[in-house]
Amino acid sequence: MIPKIKAIITGATGMVGEGVLHESLHHPAVESVLVINRKPCGVTHPKLAEIIHTDFYNLSAIESQLSGYNACFFCAGVSSVGMKEPEYTKVTYDLTMGFAKTLSRLNPDITFCYVSGAGTDSTEKGRMWWARVKGKTENDLMKLPFKAAYNFRPPFMLPTKGMKNTLPYYKYVTWLYPIARPIFPNYFITLKELGLAMVNSVLFGNERKVLEAKDIVELVKKKNK
Repeated sequence: MIPKIKAIITGATGMVGEGVLHESLHHPAVESVLVINRKPCGVTHPKLAEIIHTDFYNLSAIESQLSGYNACFFCAGVSSVGMKEPEYTKVTYDLTMGFAKTLSRLNPDITFCYVSGAGTDSTEKGRMWWARVKGKTENDLMKLPFKAAYNFRPPFMLPTKGMKNTLPYYKYVTWLYPIARPIFPNYFITLKELGLAMVNSVLFGNERKVLEAKDIVELVKKKNK
């Protein structure tokens, strides 16, 4: 029997989170969605509830509202451009791990899906410090007592039409997608595919815990057997 998904989503005011939220709200297996944002996401839907919470490092004020969920699609994140390693570590590793530890304590049957990124360094020893930070975040998430944890490493993503938070520069490069994807399938997916793959990871599970582009596309195709 396919479970009904009750999901928590972070980052819904950004491009990735908005796209994942859109797919979740329109998926028949998703029963309800709670978004946790620092500002309103501007979306209304019968399945949707929203908590405005400014301090993601301290969830004590909203903990009572975080139980009863079996999925988290963690899409909050920042670019490393212009940041130094300690600052980036705080908003990437510390924030994510604090949030994840709270959810794993309150919801032992939860599947945690983390949006990492292409180029993440699982060894934590590579040359690029941002990739090491992402890699440590991935590795430590998989040590938490979740039902399952998946790290999604999307490359370039074709935005979903009609979304409000698509990054402005995408309108100058989306023309490249239909030409480049058939030639370089490991470097191009759609935001729709990312959202559907996250939903399918909760519904059907997956052997791979770290998902590159081709793994994300394959997970979209997965059906209950």
